[in-house]
Amino acid sequence: MKPCFMPADILLPNEKTEMGKWAVIACDQYTSQPEYWEKVREIVGSSESALNLVFPEVYLGKQDGRIENICASMKEYLKNGIVTKAVSNGFVLVEREVGHGTRTGLIGVIDLEEYDFTPGSEKLIRATEGTVLSRIPPRVRIRENAALECPHVMLLIDDPDKKLIEPLAAQKTELRKLYDFDLMLDGGNVKGYAVEGQRAESLTKLISQMQAESSNFFLAAGDGNHSLATAKTCWENIKVDLSEEEKSTHPARFSMVEVINLHDDSLNFEPIHRVVDDYDCDAILKYFNKYIEDKGLTGREGDEITFVDPSENRIGFALDGLNGRLPVDVVQRFLDELTKNDPEKLDYIHGENHVIDLVKKKKAVGILLKSIDKSTLFPGIAAGGVLPRKTFSIGEADEKRFYVECRKITTEQ
Repeated sequence: MKPCFMPADILLPNEKTEMGKWAVIACDQYTSQPEYWEKVREIVGSSESALNLVFPEVYLGKQDGRIENICASMKEYLKNGIVTKAVSNGFVLVEREVGHGTRTGLIGVIDLEEYDFTPGSEKLIRATEGTVLSRIPPRVRIRENAALECPHVMLLIDDPDKKLIEPLAAQKTELRKLYDFDLMLDGGNVKGYAVEGQRAESLTKLISQMQAESSNFFLAAGDGNHSLATAKTCWENIKVDLSEEEKSTHPARFSMVEVINLHDDSLNFEPIHRVVDDYDCDAILKYFNKYIEDKGLTGREGDEITFVDPSENRIGFALDGLNGRLPVDVVQRFLDELTKNDPEKLDYIHGENHVIDLVKKKKAVGILLKSIDKSTLFPGIAAGGVLPRKTFSIGEADEKRFYVECRKITTEQ
């Protein structure tokens, strides 16, 4: 069986690059905290950096030629050898310090023909959350003219016996070390090792075997759902004009990701909270109580859903009558209805402290949520559905993937 996750030619910055300035966090983080990205820009200065290759979403709506500059930087970095091939037809084993230990992952590419973000999909690779179609076009405008991709997508594999990644990590002293450096702004340390040659071939065979045993559901998108949906959309647009032979090898058919074991001891599912601007907490509580009453639900004192006002007053709820639904599903539907005419007033925030800071600063309302049990993820998706968007996060904001590796996604020389 052909594996849906496979080795690739992987690019890294050349040896002259300051890696601590090169690597920046996923573009969809700190979207309500421009001061974070201002610090990143100060740190990077005029140095070569992945910051010049990605579009931090805090700046969406303020493009100012940013997309054109990103595409130009990609071509410049390739032409001038700023990024060069570091791994040939192989993988990268990544070790990342996070709050709960060392998270270990494996970077390779997936076949986008084996991925579908449609709810109820029976593809080998599936989305875990509802895809907001309106969020895809702006991302497509970046990727459709891009020469490179830098991944922040993390896919999860349900490997309780730890057969794929953990044995490789135990052999890391036998692997060629690619990098070892500290990430900016308290991101922790990250190390990368090349997995090439016979070891990469053996790993690919193991992936094929595990995939065959997976009941046709092998990988789940843990982080970067919309980035992966964007890659899929671009590929569907490109392949229309290709021959069958061209389709089989075109670089845009594949997307680089990091695969992590759901059972990695350091992997924690954290909740993603909500912040609503320009609303009074008492007013939102009134609307929410009416909403749950209309839906046949009842609220009681609890901590499943906690509303926070600018004075840090907290009102917590537990909901009865859910019949298997998640509290976050109720909250999301309520907020979608509340902000349907002003969707920009709703934001998704990692970390309770960040929520409190924003609520105070903006005089907004925060909604704190509890995390889901990660053991329920694969069974829930296999049952035919996806979770409400922004249901969970792999770690806190500063534990997200930083952009380090790159890959060519065009046939242009």
